[in-house]
Amino acid sequence: MTEGAVLHIKGRILVGPDEVRDELWVLDGRVSYQRPAGARDVRTVTGWVLPGLVDAHCHVGLDEHGAVDEATSEKQALTDRQAGTLLIRDAGSAADTRWIDDREDLPKIIRAGRHIARTRRYIRNYAHEIEPGDLTAYVVREARRGDGWVKLVGDWIDRERGDLAACWPGDALAEAIAAAHAEGARVTAHCFAAESLPDLLAAGIDCVEHATGLTEELIPAFAERQVAIVPTLVNIATFPKLADGGEARFPAWAAHMRRLHERRYDTVGAAHEAGVPIYVGTDAGGSLAHGLVAAEVAELVKAGLSTTEALSAASWGARSWLGRPALAEGAPADLVVYAADPRADVRVLADPQLVVLRGKVTG
Repeated sequence: MTEGAVLHIKGRILVGPDEVRDELWVLDGRVSYQRPAGARDVRTVTGWVLPGLVDAHCHVGLDEHGAVDEATSEKQALTDRQAGTLLIRDAGSAADTRWIDDREDLPKIIRAGRHIARTRRYIRNYAHEIEPGDLTAYVVREARRGDGWVKLVGDWIDRERGDLAACWPGDALAEAIAAAHAEGARVTAHCFAAESLPDLLAAGIDCVEHATGLTEELIPAFAERQVAIVPTLVNIATFPKLADGGEARFPAWAAHMRRLHERRYDTVGAAHEAGVPIYVGTDAGGSLAHGLVAAEVAELVKAGLSTTEALSAASWGARSWLGRPALAEGAPADLVVYAADPRADVRVLADPQLVVLRGKVTG
């Protein structure tokens, strides 16, 4: 006998890219496809349903100056939640956001710990800034503090060169990534340029953020080894402005950034055609606003993914990649309801009609 309140959703439940159901029940915070016996307090809504969306590159607890306070972190997480993002891979944060795990009304965060960067080779106040000899020790430390991920800064502007340059020698990367894997953690790396990618591949990197430097020569190896990329195209859109701001001091870097921006859709499209796994990430935090997941999905469609593939990159596929359930029987009821079919037009994602987190309708 069921006595508690029950949410009944009718319409089209997009359980997976090839599985659609007509109705779903939410009971005690869980998904069920069986009508609960004796249900009395039933609220019925209609629409198209997706699993809670995933932002696989997001920085809760961070702004352009570094770590932020809990009130600001809460506002960031709430903004993501109301956009339908209910699972976040926090790809590096200087703030301790563990307190969010105790909040039933905030998205689940999978943390990569704090960025690990070369000394004076990243944004001030963001990262542990170290030299190669310390890389393995810091990687092990962040692997133990994180939730199965570690974040490296693979390349950044070298002021002496005046352009992007790789941050780590290959032997240091190989040792550090092996140590992370021994701890049960996967490793991802911030990379704009092509130069840093061969050593990261050889060292066994699991994922690359931005990946604007992918080339025709490198893409087959990414595909063969199934090294994922999170393109963050809404962030790459800012490259021309960044180039304008830095051109006076670093003209070579500025020109390089513009080239990476100009070929961004071709780069992602070629990686997709080759079979490289691609996932949605916005790079929210830092200088970008939170809640941009719908815009990033639309950018992936522009780059050549089908609507279903782009949706998977933000839902079914991304959840599987991160080891989290979607809309399986008995799974936590994290879902988003839309007024129209997002498979027909992904712009629908920008206007969620109902967001349900852990079985509760958010407000």
